[in-house]
Amino acid sequence: MIKYWIEAFRLRTLPLALACIGMGGFIAASENKFNALVFSLTLLTAFLLQILSNLANDYGDSQNGADSEDRVGPSRAVQAGKISAGAMKKAMIIFGVLSFLSGLSLLYFSLQSVNEFLAFLGLGFLSLIAAITYTVGKNPYGYMGFGDISVLLFFGLISVVGTYYLQTHDLSLNIIWPALTCGVFAVGVLNVNNIRDIESDEKAGKYSIPVRLGRKKAVYYHWLLLFVGWASAIFYVINNFTNYYQWLFLISLPLFLINARAVWEFEDPRKLDPYLKQMAISTLIFVLLFGIGQIL
Repeated sequence: MIKYWIEAFRLRTLPLALACIGMGGFIAASENKFNALVFSLTLLTAFLLQILSNLANDYGDSQNGADSEDRVGPSRAVQAGKISAGAMKKAMIIFGVLSFLSGLSLLYFSLQSVNEFLAFLGLGFLSLIAAITYTVGKNPYGYMGFGDISVLLFFGLISVVGTYYLQTHDLSLNIIWPALTCGVFAVGVLNVNNIRDIESDEKAGKYSIPVRLGRKKAVYYHWLLLFVGWASAIFYVINNFTNYYQWLFLISLPLFLINARAVWEFEDPRKLDPYLKQMAISTLIFVLLFGIGQIL
């Protein structure tokens, strides 16, 4: 039973959350404003929210038909009968509470005013709602094609800018560029997933961006996401250039080219599936190199 729960947590998605929180932390560290306790609590909250989202996705897709026998990716716990729908709902409640408590601890140790507390508390509730309603409910927004916007917002702007602000208590416009990079790369991970599932999603009435665009245009969309992410990172470095170590992230470029080529070449969803994880790991490697370059 424990094995099934670990599978349902989908731990392979956590590197993406680590990358986005890490980006905000690295930028703060480059300004000598890094707080280890605040960063750890931010990361813990992000992990709990990501697991909550994964559990809600498992439950919601099984209820709405996206996790049918036509689906190519890894089977989900509820759909496969490994975990009951009732048990999954209880787990969602537990992780929702844990996320809330972790978030409160984060705000307690990081914020300095009532206005800041209320603003971030609102963002926390919004994150909880977004994690659950992506696939759960009568009209989940993931089934209407709004998943990309949500990922861009929560993995990009809120994760990176929020982490940076909690460390520095400053809101520099420059942070928007690395936040945009993380956001569009996270959308890229989702896009690979949705291209892989395009046929089963269409049958289930899940109108993701690839379902709406068709596979060929979805590939062009994927390339656009990668281009915007890289262009934003390059723009940030040019505007904040101090030494050549800041270009260290260029080492990761081949990983993204491999992903772009795979999305174009592999029309068989089974061959494309590994590149979902590859895109997430590539994003983490990119952030590590980018962040180390900023600190050096």
